Order: sequence, then C-alpha cells, then structure tokens
Amino acid sequence: MNTKQTRIRRARKTRAKIAAVKAIRLAIHRTNSHIYAQIISADGGKVMTSASSNDKELRSQVVNGGNTAAAALVGKRLAEKAKGLGIEKVAFDRSGFKFHGRVKALAEAAREGGLAF
Repeated sequence: MNTKQTRIRRARKTRAKIAAVKAIRLAIHRTNSHIYAQIISADGGKVMTSASSNDKELRSQVVNGGNTAAAALVGKRLAEKAKGLGIEKVAFDRSGFKFHGRVKALAEAAREGGLAF
C-alpha cells in the first residue's frame, strides 16, 4: 500500500462518521503548491462555499501558496464566506492528512474566524 492509498483509507473512516451524524463538512486538500478548503452540505451533494490559496484575491497576498501563512489566510477567508451564508458549526474533514503544519494553521484560522468544530 502506498502513502496515498493509506491517506485515502484514513479519510474514508472520517467521512463515514461525518455522514452518519449528517453534519456540514469542512473538507481540505493540500498539494505541495497550494491548499484548498470546501464547505460541503450535510447530504454531501453540494459545495456551499470554497477557498484556496489559488484564488485570485489570495494569490496577491501570498508569494507561496504552499506554506502555513497561506493556509491561515485560506482558513480566515473560508470562515468569512461561511458566516456570510449563516454557517457556524461544521465537522472538520482533514482528508487523512496529519493535523499539523498547514492543516493545523487552516483549522485554527477558521476557528478564529468564527467556525465551530
């Protein structure tokens, strides 16, 4: 089993639990160059809002999209968009990535922005 398959296996368990409680999900994905975050409806069928380090308004603020500073900006921006839609409580889906570095920076910035998870 390679590392990607292992990560996807970890993510599957988390997503099954989130689907069982029917919670709105904050899903993240990270690549070497960028970090992406989406808020997905409780039924899993609709992306309600999203933010990434590749967005036009954030690209002007960061030099490198693959660092913790960029992840924090993405988390803050996503929290602003979610509050605009009236979303305050979400379930954090880290997609099998370890909770440190960029993933942790995004989560903490989203919490500071007003999202509860």
